[in-house]
Amino acid sequence: MAEKEETQTMKTEKEMAEAVLKPLDENVNRNPKDSVFCNLFSDPQYVLQVYQALHPEDDITGVSEITVVTLEHILLREKYNDLGFIIGNRLLILVEAQSTYTENILIRFLSYLGNTYHRYIKRNKLDVYGTKKLALPEPELYVIYHGDRGNKPDEIYLSTEFYGRERPGTAFIELKAKVLYGDDSGDIIDQYIVFCRVFDEQVKLHGRTRKAIEETIRICRSQNVLKEYLA
Repeated sequence: MAEKEETQTMKTEKEMAEAVLKPLDENVNRNPKDSVFCNLFSDPQYVLQVYQALHPEDDITGVSEITVVTLEHILLREKYNDLGFIIGNRLLILVEAQSTYTENILIRFLSYLGNTYHRYIKRNKLDVYGTKKLALPEPELYVIYHGDRGNKPDEIYLSTEFYGRERPGTAFIELKAKVLYGDDSGDIIDQYIVFCRVFDEQVKLHGRTRKAIEETIRICRSQNVLKEYLA
């Protein structure tokens, strides 16, 4: 009986592995972590959970107040593991996940922000050449980093990383991004980071194979990591 139940469970994990691979055109040499990120955060319910993880003080905002503005075809890539959303008309949040640490994320954010504001202005028919000051949503920029933290900083700044300034805010243009490494909180961001680290470990054991994906799903389910999504 137990063997039969195990077979049924493995079948489900194989089916889920197929679902993870589908957006990747069945090519496991591309990164399933990116596939999960894009698919997971295309669901407004999970986007709301991201917002709640970043702003736990706000227990009022609901799904209906969230507008997803994730960009596609940015910087010659069809789709990257980035997420953008606006809360009402007051806050713009851009998030990108990465496994390889690079300060170049700040340049990408600069491009994301310019493109997102351009689309916001166009969608709301704002007159950028008029004399009336425009009302724009305030941006917040986050990097979800699921590699080894080491001595990496909590925040990175355009002025210090690229313009050689000793102190942030001393250049004519500034941009700050917060780096999220996972904090054992169990929120949706932390769970995604755990998923990525489990996958990386399974790749070390099984290579970039379906076996690695199936084992990642099995382990994450057993640890209640992204359990709803991986059901």
